Amino acid sequence: MDRRKARIASALVGVIAAVAFLFFYEEGHTQQMYHNEGKVFGTYYNIRYIASQDLEGEIKSAFQAFDNSLSMFNPHSILSAVNDNRDTTTNEAFETMWAEAEKVYAISEGAFDITVAPLVQAFGFGRKSQQLAAINPQKIDSIRQFVGFEKVQLVDHKVIKSDPRVKIDGGAVAKGQACDLIASVLSEHGVENYLVDIGGEVVTHGEREPGEPWRIGITKPNMNNEGAQEDLQQVLAIHNIAMATSGNYRNYYYDGDQRRSHTIDPRTGWPVQHSLLSATVVSSSCMRADALATACMVVGAEKALEMIERAGDAACYLIVAENDSLIAIQSPKWAEMIAK
Repeated sequence: MDRRKARIASALVGVIAAVAFLFFYEEGHTQQMYHNEGKVFGTYYNIRYIASQDLEGEIKSAFQAFDNSLSMFNPHSILSAVNDNRDTTTNEAFETMWAEAEKVYAISEGAFDITVAPLVQAFGFGRKSQQLAAINPQKIDSIRQFVGFEKVQLVDHKVIKSDPRVKIDGGAVAKGQACDLIASVLSEHGVENYLVDIGGEVVTHGEREPGEPWRIGITKPNMNNEGAQEDLQQVLAIHNIAMATSGNYRNYYYDGDQRRSHTIDPRTGWPVQHSLLSATVVSSSCMRADALATACMVVGAEKALEMIERAGDAACYLIVAENDSLIAIQSPKWAEMIAK
């Protein structure tokens, strides 16, 4: 009898050991690197994450929900309804964007302003661009009459305008906010190690593999060779970070002998003219980093450093053209925040 019990006990131990082996074997082999990529919001996305399942379906659903809220190019989005003065109710994504835009508007002293849309369109950038021949100081001054964040309010999930011609451009925070959204989707599914890259805005968490950080590069601006492969100014080895880059050296055109950058100063109404070529910002969220990077490009290098210090939870890496050279300038907290 005792021998029988011993044999049963031995068999049970064997079964338990086998089950345990299979459990860990499955766990070890289902956790793998997934890579989802494609086009969204007029740019690319590149998402890598270590998980037990492919989450591409959930990621695409999140993209669609975001597009339905904040796309300027989706005629059925909440943002389009606001701009077209159609009756609509805002949602969480829209109100999150609004709250961040309001904060950075204050931090930047008006250099970042989501009501800049009519000016962006007037200079030939964005949706429903106007004829460039109509651009002159008088025209810009007339448009500035309905540009300014103080001309809009968000009350009880409704956008109230002081002038129906006021329009919202969420493009300066859209990619950053979308990165934050996808990072949240991954985290909600228990993913701890991921890199989310949407059009160059990046959120990373954890590691690429055990002991190996994620690596991302800061592009060296290339002003002269259109279409040429761009070199990297710096490569960063990072774990947990939210980063965005804005630049003036890609999206521009010449109006006669005048170079028109896509970065418009909402305070003057005109494209910026200074030596700052690109601004890379790290912050507490990719949406904030995106907004601050745009604001840096509006104000120029010297004032950008002051603004980033005011922001408190941010740092920047600026690339400035000086004669025929490129000069890199880091804010005091850059090395500290990159190392987090």
